[in-house]
Amino acid sequence: QVQLVESGGGLVQAGESLRLSCAASGNIFSINSMGWYRQAPGKQRELVAVVTSGGNPNYADSVKGRFTISRDSTENTVALQMDSLKPEDTAVYYCNAITRAPIRVYWAQGTQVTVSS
Repeated sequence: QVQLVESGGGLVQAGESLRLSCAASGNIFSINSMGWYRQAPGKQRELVAVVTSGGNPNYADSVKGRFTISRDSTENTVALQMDSLKPEDTAVYYCNAITRAPIRVYWAQGTQVTVSS
């Protein structure tokens, strides 16, 4: 079992920045990738950014150049630095962890990010 706890989020104006953090506990050695997803009202949950155990990040096209994902394996945390925020970034953001085989997917509780225009 892996437990994920998020922090950060809130209300900002367009162009401002926010930082989300997620701490993993439990069977952390089983974790392969960690990432961030988001879900806006009336829309499906979508990938924002993910980083594998090898440290290779991948981003959704919509956030490339604005968001940065970082993972600290010693602290068992993953962070999402969000710069130049836009109103369309408004969503509930979820931290995610995927384990090595047998593959299991874990989610944090979600944190609201609201960007006003």
